[in-house]
Amino acid sequence: MKTILVIEDDIGIQKQLKWSLSEFELVFAQDRQSALTQLRRYEPDVVTLDLGLPPDEANATEGLACLNDILNFNPNCKVIVITGNTDNSHALKAIALGAYDYYQKPIDADVLNVTLNRAFKLAQLEAENRALRSSNVAAQEIIGNSDAMIKACRTVEKIAPTEITTLLLGESGTGKEVFARAIHKQSPRVKKPFVAINCASIPENLLESELFGYERGAFTGANKTTLGKIECANGGTLLLDEIGDMPLSLQAKMLRFLQERVIERIGGRQEIEVDVRVICATHRNLSEMVAEQSFREDLYYRISEITLVIPPLRDRGHDIIVIAKALLHRFNDEFNSKIQGFSDCAMQAMMQHSWPGNIRELQNKLKSAVILADSKQISAEDLGLTAQSSKTATLRMVREQAESQAIRHAHSLASGNLSKTADILGVTRPTLYALIEKYKLLDLRTTESETQQ
Repeated sequence: MKTILVIEDDIGIQKQLKWSLSEFELVFAQDRQSALTQLRRYEPDVVTLDLGLPPDEANATEGLACLNDILNFNPNCKVIVITGNTDNSHALKAIALGAYDYYQKPIDADVLNVTLNRAFKLAQLEAENRALRSSNVAAQEIIGNSDAMIKACRTVEKIAPTEITTLLLGESGTGKEVFARAIHKQSPRVKKPFVAINCASIPENLLESELFGYERGAFTGANKTTLGKIECANGGTLLLDEIGDMPLSLQAKMLRFLQERVIERIGGRQEIEVDVRVICATHRNLSEMVAEQSFREDLYYRISEITLVIPPLRDRGHDIIVIAKALLHRFNDEFNSKIQGFSDCAMQAMMQHSWPGNIRELQNKLKSAVILADSKQISAEDLGLTAQSSKTATLRMVREQAESQAIRHAHSLASGNLSKTADILGVTRPTLYALIEKYKLLDLRTTESETQQ
């Protein structure tokens, strides 16, 4: 059973919560000192905190101080502030200090249970992500716990110990080099060099010498023999980033290297054996380029012995928030700032944004937001984003819509018979009538009357 620490000095409210939150195991504390004692003893993931704690019940100073103590002890704890004050200022201040959510008395058991279950779900997701990061090297480098990213990390674990040539596909900014480094770090070559070269960033007439090196006197200005990136990666891993931009004239020489694992420096005649694990990456569609004859078909099949597609940020769901929080922690350290989180509006805006620049765009927006933010929470405005309102933003609206659709669907299956509809839904007929009244589905009753006639 999930444990909740309830920090509340009113015995009557303690009893009400114990009755209302029967699906949880509750432990109680009456003041700041006993709260810390219980916190150390039970280490709960979720805490409810009454801001009006003794000896300052009329104000929130003791409650806010207790909130700080809780988050200092366990920054991952989800604290739900419960306040009886009609003025939201104290509750909003608590949110700015790092509380997960706030709830105003009087207590509605259904709403509070939903809030608590959401808090536990988020705590579970974050715990799974931390466990995933600590369980393998790939996850330490790659942040996220969406199904797509967990599958990608598992693929990294499987291919890393092999020598198979891997092709990483993904939009610009999705983290292809991060995946390549993760493969290297889990491979037997981890103690050898990891060398990356971006084929798109080097002029065509220089790329060959960068890759293969050159002998002294090979061309004007070649005053000494210089090793290329391939030789520098000997024993380790070579990442050919943006290989889709490699000139067609150089692709034949690259194919020979991949097949024979030998190179010749520019101006040289001697074949040099090189032991390198090769990973390629590109944001281009190589299949289309092969069809257009702008990329060699034989090279394409040689570099894509196994292909790993990295999903764009917009398709990674809640990972956007997880990555944003990890980046916020990094930038807090980098700029010696103390931003504690994101406003609800900011998180909504991040989830709605299409992120054409992917993680690189998120990094840029967060870095500037950390520097420019005026409060302890980053707002949508700080990020340069706008949150669009959503009609399904509240849980009540989602539930009403889902239940209405379920009733109508069951009613259709039952050919308008309300008794059969109730059986399909697993409720009694009086309960069904109550739901029809609640959601104003009165046409369903009319349909049954017509059917009976």
